Amino acid sequence: MQKKVTKAIFPVAGLGTRFLPATKSVPKEIMTLVDRPLIQYAIDEARAAGITDFIFVTSKGKSALEDYFDCAPELETSLREAGKDKLLEVLQSTYMESGAIAYIRQHRAQGLGHAVWCARRLIGDEPFAVILPDDVIAAEKPCLQQMVEAYAETGGNMVAAMEVAPEKASAYGVLDVKDDMGSVVSTRGMVEKPKMEDAPSNLAVIGRYILGPQVMENLGKIDRGAGGELQLTDAIARELTEGREVYGYRFRGERYDCGSKAGFLQATVAFGLAREELRDEFQDFLDEMLAVRKAAQ
Repeated sequence: MQKKVTKAIFPVAGLGTRFLPATKSVPKEIMTLVDRPLIQYAIDEARAAGITDFIFVTSKGKSALEDYFDCAPELETSLREAGKDKLLEVLQSTYMESGAIAYIRQHRAQGLGHAVWCARRLIGDEPFAVILPDDVIAAEKPCLQQMVEAYAETGGNMVAAMEVAPEKASAYGVLDVKDDMGSVVSTRGMVEKPKMEDAPSNLAVIGRYILGPQVMENLGKIDRGAGGELQLTDAIARELTEGREVYGYRFRGERYDCGSKAGFLQATVAFGLAREELRDEFQDFLDEMLAVRKAAQ
């Protein structure tokens, strides 16, 4: 029986330069899709998967992110006195229990692998999840919960995977598939950002991982890879050379790359239309905008 996955690392040290000037003073992770910050979607997904220990790898200028999860007594009192009970419930859902969340500084940007490695002392000898908040996944059953359930059967290491068009393979780590079992695939390797003609499959790795503690040891041993950074994919690939399994998991859901402006806008539209109280008015607006655009053409 596999150890339960109860710890998750959230690498949130990035500067968010693609969203300047907004990110000059606002951490990208608390920019909102409709009315919820990106980080809230990641936290809710982790909670649904049974995560109880939340580890944030941050950097200078991220204090607003830390404050977001703190209690807001004055606001809570104001809502209670005004009888706004539903808003009060929404507010309280953002709170984190004392001791459930830890913050670690990554002093220099040295890659995703280095960010994960910064949390090594809090992981110890337990399996752990890694969640990249930029990847927002709309799913009936949250993506990480799907993966935790599959991991209970497979053990090893597991990465979320989705099929991409061949011309987009160079933007991802791509799985070299050994055995395709449907939702789960066993792998013989991973290729980081291959050229289209060199991609071993069309299964790309996206920002959800369940990893064994040995990956932390690997991160402490491997050399810097692409871009002179410590690459998480290199540490995972080392698992295969040492005889441990790495699986890809085809999750059920729609992934939005909120690390890009286009992806963020796409997610905003999708999540807005998914909200019953917004859907009709928003859809009417979109239809009107499309009609105006067609008329102008």
